[in-house]
Amino acid sequence: MDLTHDQAALAVERHDCPNCDAPAGSACRTRGGKTAAKYHTPRFVLVPALREELEIPVPADRRPGRAWKLGPALAAVPAPRTERPVRIGYARTSTARQELASQLEALRRAECHKVFSEQISTRIKVRPELEKALALAHQFKEAAPETPVIFTVHELKRLARNAAELMTLSAELQAGGIQLELLTGPLTGIYDPHGMGALFFAVLAVAGQIERNYIREKTLEGQVIAASKGNHGGRPKVIDDDMLTFAVALKDKGVPVPEIAKKLTIKVGKNAGRSPSVASLYRALAEAEAAAADDGLPLRPKPVRIRRPDDPLTPEEIDLRERLQAQPHPNAKARS
Repeated sequence: MDLTHDQAALAVERHDCPNCDAPAGSACRTRGGKTAAKYHTPRFVLVPALREELEIPVPADRRPGRAWKLGPALAAVPAPRTERPVRIGYARTSTARQELASQLEALRRAECHKVFSEQISTRIKVRPELEKALALAHQFKEAAPETPVIFTVHELKRLARNAAELMTLSAELQAGGIQLELLTGPLTGIYDPHGMGALFFAVLAVAGQIERNYIREKTLEGQVIAASKGNHGGRPKVIDDDMLTFAVALKDKGVPVPEIAKKLTIKVGKNAGRSPSVASLYRALAEAEAAAADDGLPLRPKPVRIRRPDDPLTPEEIDLRERLQAQPHPNAKARS
């Protein structure tokens, strides 16, 4: 207890004793109507700061054992001010295609004094509007420490993408004495960062991580199922494998790339039925050549030259014929 005995006695005497009916401003009374040596327990329990104390002696100036005499009236203690909390709202969507209207409307109904909103992914570590909202909340708390400051969001996932980020944010709110309010979800409510609120912030972090892991697992499962059905995601290729093989064959025959592009037809997509651009064809051919070079294989099998009987031999063929003729026959010894 931080109070002295005299201060504790004054704090106790601000209340009527529920045991002996001594009025505010006077010490407790005995059954004979005299000043008691100690205050009655039910009386000092009424003072929150003294509830853990086992006894509070009556000061000497109250004259223990003497006949009761009404003391001077104590100054009335003003009731604690009930400051209206300051709410700072924050709304966010990951992409511009998602709507913010529902979040903004919920924050408006929550009577937020200032609302910050942005359309930015949680994967981006620096979120300007979130930083502005937190800075304003800290400014309000520093200017009026007794006024509750509440940081309000529509749901938990609007704040962070993993447990580490959420724990960092909760530590910042705890340091500033700022409360967190969730408007929707199973954890709807206002949470103070001190006391039991600190444990709750840790629980929030774990819950957010579990939820994100669940979403990731479901996404991967959906991708595996789609791949098993032939849908691998992404935009369809403008030049598929069949078109590329045909283009390579024409290029090997010396057909110019612009002419090859005119002979090709896109099969799927918004440009289906049209010919691919020359730039797209050049890019596809270059990628195919680079891939073949990485594998150490030719882009396509080298064509075999079919020799006619009256065709002259090439130098390589003449050299091969001479080397074969110079070799001894394997059955020469057996014949001799």
